[in-house]
Amino acid sequence: MVKRISHQATPCGVARPLDVIGDGWSLLIVRDAFAGVRRFGEFQSSLGLAKNILAARLRMLIEHGIFEAVPAADGAAHQEYVLTEKGRGLFPVLVALRQWGDAFCFEADEARARLLDKKTKQPPQTLEVRAQDGRLLAAEDTLVQLP
Repeated sequence: MVKRISHQATPCGVARPLDVIGDGWSLLIVRDAFAGVRRFGEFQSSLGLAKNILAARLRMLIEHGIFEAVPAADGAAHQEYVLTEKGRGLFPVLVALRQWGDAFCFEADEARARLLDKKTKQPPQTLEVRAQDGRLLAAEDTLVQLP
């Protein structure tokens, strides 16, 4: 297996986060946490992930400040995993990924899980990237300025 290289020294705001959430499981763990999953066994059951891989991912997500391990709310001997402010900051990333997936990874009539507003039971608006003056931006309207 090829060892992944670290992007920690790069000035790129896309590459650097991939060291934390770029593997196939980390964002799914975060997704499940947003759905209310808090216990190791619940993550394992939801994802079908081997214990050693799940433990390694949770440990890494804790080390990077995405999760914190806290005593169980019911006073049981186990710990629970809760998203930190930094972890909750991934919500728009997951929404954007879900919206992209809905648009490009499913057939029009194919069943899929849907994200809904609890209050209205309607899907959220499609995320948009806007300029400071409110204009809708496309990729060709932007540039990356290196330090």
